Amino acid sequence: MNDDDPAELRERVAMGDGDATGQLVELAGERGDLEELRRLAAAGSSDAVDVLVELAAERDDLDELRRLAAAGSGDARDVLTELTGE
Repeated sequence: MNDDDPAELRERVAMGDGDATGQLVELAGERGDLEELRRLAAAGSSDAVDVLVELAAERDDLDELRRLAAAGSGDARDVLTELTGE
């Protein structure tokens, strides 16, 4: 088993392995893989949402922050307010 293999981690996530979800979120965050993080967030991973907010804030990605805020992320709303006053 290779904890750095995204394909293997995705298989484990699909089987409901919460540890694999956390590992995949961490790996995707390290790689800046927004698509992977968005997919995990859509599947209910609050950790993926947190990492997306963090990456969007680092990149001043207001569109991503707005998308996350519209999806219900209070952290994204807070960061958006800090950056824009919105």
